[in-house]
Amino acid sequence: MNILAIGAHPDDIEFGCGGTLLKYIRNGHDVYLLVMTDGHKGGPARSRRSEQQRASRILKPKEVIWGTYRDTELSPKMNEMVQDIEVILDRIDPHFTFVHYDEDTHQDHRALAKATVSATRYVKNVLFYEGPTTQNFVPTVFVDIKDTLDEKVQLLKAHKSQVTKTNIEGLSILDIARSTAVFRGIAGRVQYAEGFMPLRLFINIRIF
Repeated sequence: MNILAIGAHPDDIEFGCGGTLLKYIRNGHDVYLLVMTDGHKGGPARSRRSEQQRASRILKPKEVIWGTYRDTELSPKMNEMVQDIEVILDRIDPHFTFVHYDEDTHQDHRALAKATVSATRYVKNVLFYEGPTTQNFVPTVFVDIKDTLDEKVQLLKAHKSQVTKTNIEGLSILDIARSTAVFRGIAGRVQYAEGFMPLRLFINIRIF
């Protein structure tokens, strides 16, 4: 299968669905990352891109696709983003697409989620992931990441400029990722999980 994960900034995808993507890749599927900005408001653009490349050497996606948008400025580019995402969807033809949830305190995350909803209007299997700034997120789909959580943490460590930028005293992004995995695991009745809210999710039933 082809899997497309879309994020506004470097490290968004790794936090939201890194454990799930690792499972896809381990099982022989092709994963594509679409990162819309270089995240230059969170650190030098060259460093953020380098960190994304470092994480990708661990994850091993088929391709990392960079958008041409500026960090914190996605909202005014809504129509342009819809068209750009449609081009990627046509090229990759993903079986599953993952993106931010649209209730989020970061304007880029909200804008990208809304643009993706429009761009994927004819696409099956679109799921929202959560991040540290997501609000009112109630997942109904869970992926057991017990076997990939440690490697997910390594993906986040690769984005070293962002590890301590949580604005929560004493908690790194690694702490938050592990805590989230436990919390969603309890809801999913496993030890560690990533949770998703589906825009659309098709379950194919075969009759033998």
